[in-house]
Amino acid sequence: MSAQPAARAPGDRQRDPDRTRAEILAVAQREFARHGYAGARVDDIAALTRTTKRMIYYYFGGKEQLYVAVLEKAYSEVRAVERTLDVEHLPPVEAIRTLAELTFDHHDAHRDFIKLVSIENIHQAEHIRKSEALANLGAPALDLISRILDAGQASGVFVTEADAVDVHMMISAFCVFRISNQHTFGALFGRDLTSPDHRARHRTMIGEMVVAYLTGAGERAVP
Repeated sequence: MSAQPAARAPGDRQRDPDRTRAEILAVAQREFARHGYAGARVDDIAALTRTTKRMIYYYFGGKEQLYVAVLEKAYSEVRAVERTLDVEHLPPVEAIRTLAELTFDHHDAHRDFIKLVSIENIHQAEHIRKSEALANLGAPALDLISRILDAGQASGVFVTEADAVDVHMMISAFCVFRISNQHTFGALFGRDLTSPDHRARHRTMIGEMVVAYLTGAGERAVP
């Protein structure tokens, strides 16, 4: 008969604050994504992490600070994915297509992130605006896209005068929509956008859409 793992003593949490904080953030992210900012309860988060409301307040200061920390973590993870793209050693077309596909993969695998974005938009970015960490978090993403666009323009492969924010919006809009609107879209059109049957096609689609826009492949013929 195998031995059962020993339960962690309460003092273990005090000796490992980073682990405790990470556990609280992980559970809080699920709860905020499921119930929204107003509906999520710190008492429930405490119970699910086998800690106390007082401990959560000790680490984060309060419910709003915890929610902001969840947003910071979620957005930081997206930026971390983007940093894995080595644009200096990729041709511009491959670089922008890869960025679109990486964004697609991340959003598909982290659907709570999409819910959090939707919730924060309902609150008109009230909480994001209070975060110093998030204030400049979008800059690296725009810098990455700008470098790809500059390389494409310099090589002559990109013929569209594109704005980095517009390209970022184009990629994000497609990747977010298929997650955020899956239920209404399914009810209206009878198609599950997140079904594995459509995943590969959609992943290819967003890459090709961006490449076609930048290379002028979709440009209307002038009479």
